[in-house]
Amino acid sequence: MAGQLNPNLLLAVPLAPLAGSAIAGLLGTKFFGNVIGRKTTHTVTILGVLIAFLISVQTLMAVMDGATYNGTVYEWMTVAGLKLEVGFLVDSLTAMMMCVVTFVSLMVHIYTIGYMAEDEGYNRFFAYISLFTFSMLMLVMSNNFLQLFFGWEAVGLVSYLLIGFWYTRPTAIYANMKAFLVNRVGDFGFILGIGLLLAYAGSMNYGEVFAKRSELATITLPGTDWMLLTVACICLFIGAMGKSAQFPLHVWLPDSMEGPTPISALIHAATMVTAGIFMVTRMSPLFELSDTALSFILVIGAITALFMGFLGIIQNDIKRVVAYSTLSQLGYMTVALGASAYSVAVFHLMTHAFFKALLFLGAGSVIIGMHHDQDMRNMGGLRKYMPITWITSLLGSLALIGTPFFSGFYSKDSIIEAVRESHLPGSGFAYFAVMAGVFVTAFYSFRMYFLVFHGEERFGKAHHDHHGDHADEEVAADHHHGLAPGQKPHESPLVVTLPLILLAIPSVIIGFFAIKPMLYGDFFKGVIFFSEAHPTMAEMAHEFHDAVAMALHGFTTPVFALALAGVVVAWYCYMVNPKVPAWFYDKFRAVHTLLENKYYMDKINEVVFAGGARVLGGGLWKVGDRGLIDGLIVNGSAKVVAWFAVVTRHFQSGYLYHYAFVMLIGVLAFLLWFLPFPFAK
Repeated sequence: MAGQLNPNLLLAVPLAPLAGSAIAGLLGTKFFGNVIGRKTTHTVTILGVLIAFLISVQTLMAVMDGATYNGTVYEWMTVAGLKLEVGFLVDSLTAMMMCVVTFVSLMVHIYTIGYMAEDEGYNRFFAYISLFTFSMLMLVMSNNFLQLFFGWEAVGLVSYLLIGFWYTRPTAIYANMKAFLVNRVGDFGFILGIGLLLAYAGSMNYGEVFAKRSELATITLPGTDWMLLTVACICLFIGAMGKSAQFPLHVWLPDSMEGPTPISALIHAATMVTAGIFMVTRMSPLFELSDTALSFILVIGAITALFMGFLGIIQNDIKRVVAYSTLSQLGYMTVALGASAYSVAVFHLMTHAFFKALLFLGAGSVIIGMHHDQDMRNMGGLRKYMPITWITSLLGSLALIGTPFFSGFYSKDSIIEAVRESHLPGSGFAYFAVMAGVFVTAFYSFRMYFLVFHGEERFGKAHHDHHGDHADEEVAADHHHGLAPGQKPHESPLVVTLPLILLAIPSVIIGFFAIKPMLYGDFFKGVIFFSEAHPTMAEMAHEFHDAVAMALHGFTTPVFALALAGVVVAWYCYMVNPKVPAWFYDKFRAVHTLLENKYYMDKINEVVFAGGARVLGGGLWKVGDRGLIDGLIVNGSAKVVAWFAVVTRHFQSGYLYHYAFVMLIGVLAFLLWFLPFPFAK
């Protein structure tokens, strides 16, 4: 049924979660008297997201039949011919993102019923996650930069609220402030990029800006020899670096694990952090015209993919391992963008959303079973106590490391292939990084898997001090409760395990069915643009036959060998000979310290940027505020007035000759001012 989609039906997609959030937030909180209870709260919010999901699925099916929509929903104002409006652009990219956002959000809503059952902020949490869903949908459905920026900032705001959900914890407050400030750095670049495009294209509508891309590609930035489009694209990508946690603006994401586990799955694995990947893909008509911007993206993504993976190796908090895995996989997506393989990037975005949400929710299920102990060194042998969590976590881990036939294999191998086919500057380093990252990912993923589900049962015992993990000590002081001696873990309730099962299904199969239409078919035709100068996708299409052949061939590639080696090394180190990690710690203590301190990025930010801001701010306060404004302008003017008053009061003495003298002085001054000077000529 090719044609136009119904705008009223599309409007219901973001508004249904917004309505659920408003009901839960207004009627379910203490401020408004707790009019509705917990059951009503989760019912209305889940119903709102379910409605959005069902309409999104219907929209995707209609889009696959050829239907589209690009139009204005509401015109806010017109300023000097510039239209500021709310509008929707619904094509295959948007429809796919709508389904991913609403499905993962629906699973998280259901999961939250069990995970947050004992929390006092139950209703508030549901209000927040529904509000986040609304914000993310407004972002992906936008057809103009104004609405894109609104959604961009809204997801950042709700992320701030959710990371600091437990606002009585100092670590949570520190983490949400850190996330907020780091994202503001990226957003400054983002708004500069939007401003440059607005200034030279004269519009905020995607279609109108894209129509002028050839003209924009010929313009240089005034006063420089820099190409305008290159500068604008790099500025836009700086926004993506903040939102999608790319080096060096990645530092906020690991600390965001201070929030409850459901939001880790929703915001920091599946949706919000992929907003930057979506944005760059949407802007492909612009990025394709700047090799410099693509090379910059390629190198940044490669650094993130490899070096953030290294940090996952030494983590002992189960959620932080998955968090660093997210950073690394976001780096893979960014590398695909830089290689001009945008469809591969969003393909990995989709597959990653399912298996990473599965791993986060699986970690949350383990935390429930362990009575909120997150330290993997206190776990082990959970397989027989939590069979559903075990098997779903295994499936998620196999998808993450790129096991052939699993969804992660098709998207991850496609990224590696795209980088190998790329000829842009930096592609050599990027290829090394993504190949090395395969081993690193497999190692830390199955290190976590073996420590949690296999081996010695280390729970229900007195916790011993663990060397060299200050971050874990902080978490332990704030989060960990653990099993008492003699207690055993237990499988989570159905409301927790059902989302795990439903997320495991696409984690296994969706890549098999989606790779051909999304990468080599017409699914993104007319949506994602490739220039003839970047034949990456054309070369990949020439080598692709079908999903089965690709998976079978995958068993013979170096990529599979590296992944298998990572699993075997993790098995040997943590199941067969646990002395090996201790030996490495003793022999390479300096490297461990470097990784433990996260390459000292937090310290650099604290000393250079925060310290520099304090020094600069202190200098401006002392010199500018106290010295210039208070001292010279305010107090100085008062002193001048006081001095003038002291002087002039001597002439107000009451003596007639004093007044006559002042009058004479005044007449003389008048003559000198208005009459020509006798010797002027």
